[in-house]
Amino acid sequence: MKIIDHQNTKIVATLGPASRSFAMLCKLAEEGVDVFRLNFSHGNHEEHKKTITNINKVNKKYGLRIAILADLQGPKLRVGLMHNDGVPIQKGDIIEFTTKLCVGTKEKVYIAYKDFARDVKKREKILIDDGTLILEVVSTNKKDSVKLRVVFGGILKSNKGVNLPDTAISLPSITKKDKKDLKFILKHKEVNWIALSFVRSAQDMVQLKKLIRKADHSALCIAKIEKPEALENIDAIINESHGIMIARGDLGVEVPIQKLPSIQKKIIKKCIQAGRPVVVATQLMDSMITNPSPTRAEVTDVANAVLDGTDAVMLSGETSVGAHPHLVVRAMNKIIEETEKHYEIQGKRPIADPNSSTFLSDVVCLNAAKTAEEIKANAIICLTQSGYTGFKISSYRPNVKIYIFSENVNRLAAVNIVWGVKGIYYKKFTTTDQTIEDVIKILRDKNLLKQGDIAVNTGSMPIKKRFRTNMLKITIVE
Repeated sequence: MKIIDHQNTKIVATLGPASRSFAMLCKLAEEGVDVFRLNFSHGNHEEHKKTITNINKVNKKYGLRIAILADLQGPKLRVGLMHNDGVPIQKGDIIEFTTKLCVGTKEKVYIAYKDFARDVKKREKILIDDGTLILEVVSTNKKDSVKLRVVFGGILKSNKGVNLPDTAISLPSITKKDKKDLKFILKHKEVNWIALSFVRSAQDMVQLKKLIRKADHSALCIAKIEKPEALENIDAIINESHGIMIARGDLGVEVPIQKLPSIQKKIIKKCIQAGRPVVVATQLMDSMITNPSPTRAEVTDVANAVLDGTDAVMLSGETSVGAHPHLVVRAMNKIIEETEKHYEIQGKRPIADPNSSTFLSDVVCLNAAKTAEEIKANAIICLTQSGYTGFKISSYRPNVKIYIFSENVNRLAAVNIVWGVKGIYYKKFTTTDQTIEDVIKILRDKNLLKQGDIAVNTGSMPIKKRFRTNMLKITIVE
């Protein structure tokens, strides 16, 4: 079966009961998935281990390097078990939320957050089940009990998520559960990205990177933006992260929902300027969990994310528990393909920051992309160890394919989340001239270049020193 060529905008697919089998992973690979996401809010370690094994088999079968993204749950708050799995609550009802374990009724509900009573204040809003239910704090004993008044009622079901948009929660961003999950994740060297949920400050990402380095793992870090505090600290968070995910589910509950489109555009623009890949996530094709085709609004939503300049779009329930995961990926790929014909870069392209420690390298990278467009080159070819060159050239969003060559297998997979970049394994790196000749031949053998094509090459000289990118060369393929 022919693998669908990736578009510039990449596709992240969340795996779950509907998609973690080897057979379905093969179908998803054939439809053009670039990154598989393992959601550690669900499933156990044994299930995730089997999924990683199946992903490795798929990559080996097709000769691919589909990346693996491990997504930590973070401080997600939930109510406990409810009587009959759900009880009706009505406007005006007074309910006690307690940190003492109990089966929930319409009078008393367990919340699995020991500092809940200490953190909340009178008149603060409490949102449950993605904002379907809204309650307001009446009083708190600052120890283990909070009285709440129902503002908008409905059925309060077991284990539903709780959002505190008005509250500064004291729970650490990396929870005890996250540390257990991280210990498991870091045993698997093939995991390329680790995402942290409910990031509030740059320090959260500093802490995660330290834990990864301590384990001598090569995974890169993604900050999930879903809290108001993250928006206040967005520049610092972007700076300390390798990538950003705009997690519109909880973010749309924590901030006024009408602000989501402008927040999405603002964050994407900042990530492009910083050379950080950015993922737009949540409800992009939600109706396809059950339906065979998306709604008109969903098609427009995916297209707008592409036009905004996102590196990747992410599927959640659509592929993890949906009726036909591969059809969702196929539909999304078609939307991306059509939308990219109308992609406009005006006002999005970054400039090199003179105050950056990578300023000189950034100038070379951005001018490589600019030169490639001006001379109508057929490819930009980067020699890299860390993958940074590919990230930076991609941020220019050139209208030409970007190929990075490296012996770092983990980075070759990691760049699958980056706009327009394809990684190819190469380890020779003898002289600059010989290396350029080698990589051109590899692309010719793969029918990605032909005689007479023009390539823009970047790398570092002397090549064996592995300095930051400091060289740009134009090559006519012989």
